Amino acid sequence: MLTVIFVFLLLFCSSKVLCCNQIERDALLSFYNETSTAPPLNWSATDCCRWEGVACEGYGSRVTRLSLPGRALSGTITPFLANLSFLSYLNLSGNHLSGSFPLTVFRSLNRLRTLDLSSNRFSGLLQPPELSGTFLPVSIRALDLSSNRFNGSVDPSILRRAKNLISFNVSNNSFSGFNSLSGWLPNDVYRVRTLKEISLSNNHFSGPINGSIVLLSGLRVLELHVNELSGGLPMDIGLLSNLEQLQLHTNSLNGSLPPSLMDCTNLTTLLLRNNRFGGEISSLDFSKLQRLQAIDLGNNSFVGRIPDSLCLCRSVTAVRLAYNALVGEIPPCMASLKSLTHLSVSDNYLSNVVGALRTLRNCDNLAVLFMSRCFHDETTITDDDLWHQSGFQNLQILTLGGCNLTGQIPSWIAKLRNIKVLNLSYNKISGPIPTWVGDMPHLFVLNLTKNFLSGDLSPEICRLPALIADNASTDLSYLALPFLFDSLQYNRLFNLPRGLKVGNNSLTGNIPEELGRLKLLHVLDLSNNNFNGSIPDKLSGLLNLEKLDMSGNHLSGKIPQSLTGLHFLSLFSVAYNDLEGEIPSGGQFNTFPAASFEGNPKLCGNVLKRNCTVVTQVDMMPEEEPEVESSWYDIPFGLGYFVGFFAVSVTLLFTSFLDKC
Repeated sequence: MLTVIFVFLLLFCSSKVLCCNQIERDALLSFYNETSTAPPLNWSATDCCRWEGVACEGYGSRVTRLSLPGRALSGTITPFLANLSFLSYLNLSGNHLSGSFPLTVFRSLNRLRTLDLSSNRFSGLLQPPELSGTFLPVSIRALDLSSNRFNGSVDPSILRRAKNLISFNVSNNSFSGFNSLSGWLPNDVYRVRTLKEISLSNNHFSGPINGSIVLLSGLRVLELHVNELSGGLPMDIGLLSNLEQLQLHTNSLNGSLPPSLMDCTNLTTLLLRNNRFGGEISSLDFSKLQRLQAIDLGNNSFVGRIPDSLCLCRSVTAVRLAYNALVGEIPPCMASLKSLTHLSVSDNYLSNVVGALRTLRNCDNLAVLFMSRCFHDETTITDDDLWHQSGFQNLQILTLGGCNLTGQIPSWIAKLRNIKVLNLSYNKISGPIPTWVGDMPHLFVLNLTKNFLSGDLSPEICRLPALIADNASTDLSYLALPFLFDSLQYNRLFNLPRGLKVGNNSLTGNIPEELGRLKLLHVLDLSNNNFNGSIPDKLSGLLNLEKLDMSGNHLSGKIPQSLTGLHFLSLFSVAYNDLEGEIPSGGQFNTFPAASFEGNPKLCGNVLKRNCTVVTQVDMMPEEEPEVESSWYDIPFGLGYFVGFFAVSVTLLFTSFLDKC
């Protein structure tokens, strides 16, 4: 039907109306008929050069571009696309196209420079045996076939004619012998002087980075992360003046960073974490890196102070220096980094937590601040320090755990209305948990583990809105740099398990039943406190709960049977309390080990191999009474009952006999 419509429209195409080439029109129609999408493509104009995703150039209006990414196209690619002989750009990424790789279509497109079929459902071999000797056109410069379902091996001969290729991406497929490449980086790589991108991450390459790499003067992207490379960076790496992205993280590279690295003035991304680099970090002059946006030197062995020159990188948005051996204070000049959103300096030997927070509150866009295990045995910020000062209005993550900080939870934290994650664990903070914590609108991770907190866990704390209703925004859905949380690495904030952790303190009173309202809670840790009373039955309302630890308290009574309805519960412990009765069965309770219940001598059940009948009879035995002389107490209960019954029966029979007489 569509073909009939276009033939009809063709009758009205006069010499005054621009019309695309008839052969190319038919090729596009064939493509349309072989695919489907909803809503349909906007291809109703008379001139196909005006169709959605189609562009024409030159005399005769020849089709040069076909770009339809993310249009939910399904079906296969028609062989008639080979008739688009002037096509230079083809992008069909992010659709549902399937079938085999149409190599015979593309080999004849001698003007094709960019081919992007990524994120589709293509499958099979790139070059099946029957097409041996078939190559991509010499014009091809960028080829992206990533995130499909191709398999087999990649035959390098497919690229034999592709002398102008600068980008080749076939990642996230099912190729064999491809994404487990090993050995040293091949020397041939360093001879391709036109290369602009090298991406060989997530393999098993070993050995050093050859110094000849600096001859690739046009290189813009160098991604060799997650390999087994060793040795240092080439001393002349600064000759790569066009380099924009340098990602070498998660290798075994070592030595000091060469000063020439600072001559790569076009760098926007510098990721060197998880290596063995070391040396004096303050000797590096970062002032030339005016385009730098993300720098990650974490998990290395750098020493010295945070360099002031880093403050001159005005475009920087993310800085990670965690897990090194840095000393001194946060440079006051960092207050000028107005674009900074992510700062991680955890696990160093920094000092002056008061000065650090006073400086960083001036970074208006700061959203992520990790400073755990840095400021040892200092006093927490008092209200006098920050209560009357603005700042941190965009802060969403604040961690100051493991610093042995003293004092109380300061009330200026209540001003952080966008905070989502607050970690003050493993300090020496004393006093009660403030009731205003329950009014923080976006807080969904609160970790106060192992402090000296006292008082009740008040019901007001159980009002946390982000744990009752899913009102969390999409802010920080993707973080500029990954971070460690509970020994796990996260790249997205919303992947964090929502938790309330107050274990290892001196909290008293009953466990508030209002906790059952926090239905989005994943982790609840109340362990090793002085809670008493019974386990609230309303904890069964925590339907998303994965971990529940109430061990090491003074809880009594029975374990509520309703807790068996917590179907996501994978860790549960009530060990070392004073609980009694039969352990509930069913649901996840059938998977918990005996260690979850040990230290409760009045509990019984199969998991403890303790018979509940025996425990019940023992518990119901009367207290021992003093001995009496009557011999009836020595007669077994069953025998006494029989003798009594016999005596009464004989008496009744005898009386009846006398009545009849």
